[in-house]
Amino acid sequence: MADSLFDLKGKVAVVSGAASGLGKATALALGDHGASLLLADFNAEGLSETSTLLQAKGVCVVKQTCDVSHPGQIKDLFATLDREFGKIDFLANIAGEGILVPPEKLTQEQLSQVFQNLVFGRFAMCQQAGTRMLAQGGGSIVNIGSLASITGMGRGHIAYSMAMGAVAQMTRELSTEWARRGVRVNAILPAQVKNPSLEKRMAADPGLENQWLMGIPRGRLGMPTDIQGLMVLLASDASSWITGALIPMDGGNLAMNSGGTIGG
Repeated sequence: MADSLFDLKGKVAVVSGAASGLGKATALALGDHGASLLLADFNAEGLSETSTLLQAKGVCVVKQTCDVSHPGQIKDLFATLDREFGKIDFLANIAGEGILVPPEKLTQEQLSQVFQNLVFGRFAMCQQAGTRMLAQGGGSIVNIGSLASITGMGRGHIAYSMAMGAVAQMTRELSTEWARRGVRVNAILPAQVKNPSLEKRMAADPGLENQWLMGIPRGRLGMPTDIQGLMVLLASDASSWITGALIPMDGGNLAMNSGGTIGG
């Protein structure tokens, strides 16, 4: 009975950003629980590596290179979905990149590009998936946001935070619009999770990790695998009454007052 709550056999999931980090970890977890997968990323080599790992486990996988900042490529991705699977039960909406620029130096072109990557691309993915889910009478969407969706970060995060704030509100609005028709929309808001871009930032600034850890009671940075349980839950029928939620995945960061002291 316990296992059946999280059984994804017969379900079809689309995972963007599947070449590395949170997307790769999500794809592996969904596959391990029985889902068939359409994987997308602009990193063709990493996408192939993830696909090969899943196929070795007997998972049904289709992969397609896709840059989510280009609406035409998103349409092509969902055309592949229709042709190969004919339905979608779950969207893990992960791909998209930001930039770090101080607000006084941020150009309109840079801001527009961040919104294209993180907001317009995510919305296009939601729209394509949601239209199909509405037609079939149900489905689940998870958008990846950030603690920057709901808190200020400083350190040049202005464009990223503005975009992630839009992702949070997009999630709430889509949930409100679609919940009655069976489509659930939630967001996961990670704190600092070790991925290739974060590793580069830490290599460039050796003191950065300790600065982050001062605000994380759990005492470590996140790992991509930390998202796996949440994604399986939200893809499964076990979460059938969860929608419109912004779920922190942050080691206790959001809970701790800025003047708080970590115990132990």
